[in-house]
Amino acid sequence: MTVLTVPMAETGTASITRRTRVLRRLRRNPLAVVSFVVLALAGVVALLSPWLAPYSVDQTDFARTFAPPGTAGHLLGTDDLGRDVLSRIMLGARASLQVGLLAVATSLVIGVPLGLAAGYFRAWDAVISRFTDLLLAFPFLIMAVGLAAIRGASLGNAAVAIGIAQIPGVIRVVRSDTLRLKSLDFVAAAVVDGASDLWVLARHILPNATSVILVQATVAIPAAILGEAVLSFLGLGIQPPAPSLGTMLATAQQFAARAPWAAVFPGVVIMGLALAFNVFGDALRDALDPKGDRR
Repeated sequence: MTVLTVPMAETGTASITRRTRVLRRLRRNPLAVVSFVVLALAGVVALLSPWLAPYSVDQTDFARTFAPPGTAGHLLGTDDLGRDVLSRIMLGARASLQVGLLAVATSLVIGVPLGLAAGYFRAWDAVISRFTDLLLAFPFLIMAVGLAAIRGASLGNAAVAIGIAQIPGVIRVVRSDTLRLKSLDFVAAAVVDGASDLWVLARHILPNATSVILVQATVAIPAAILGEAVLSFLGLGIQPPAPSLGTMLATAQQFAARAPWAAVFPGVVIMGLALAFNVFGDALRDALDPKGDRR
């Protein structure tokens, strides 16, 4: 007679062991280490930017407009109003990261429960899947622009708009993994033992779906940052004089030929953040993969 062992939620030593194993795999991946350091530094700079920035966000100096990079007191130059580009990038990155994190939090809070319900309950699957298909029928940017236009232009509204637009992706990823986990023996054993649906979802499905949720979050954050840049570029995101990487690009394109650095440096920061999040997300997915124990 075959005895099925039902895995329970990790606690105590088992949880510490798994966490240690994941951290060890990440440390052995040079790209993961580099991307983590980049994100950690970006997070610290963004968090402390009000105190680290050399100048105030709206401090102008009309005697030093379009100062090139390397100018004394302005490492990355100035813009058309003589504002320090480095200071605005530091404060703009803070706003852009806030939008990214708030947007992803919004999409996860709504998308994860719906994805679990769609994957586990057949009756709910049809309804939620049709709702997801309806949302996916609208391109991401069109939906985000429409929601931002309806709710108004601000940091919070931009985050909510982008977060709602990202919900379908979260639902599909979580639903797919829930369907996979639902077919495994330990879930069937839990059901046979009399576990309720809520217990199975909370103790077996959700903990084992954590890896795909975390990876989805790391991929969604740079997408949200790019979405904020587009909304701000169109005038539907963070409003001047408050800086964001998107508003800096929107402003700089008006005088890009005369002061290209005002657009290049914010663009480099956006690309760097997106690349770091994506690389770390891939590394985190590999580290959380239980198959790695047999490699």
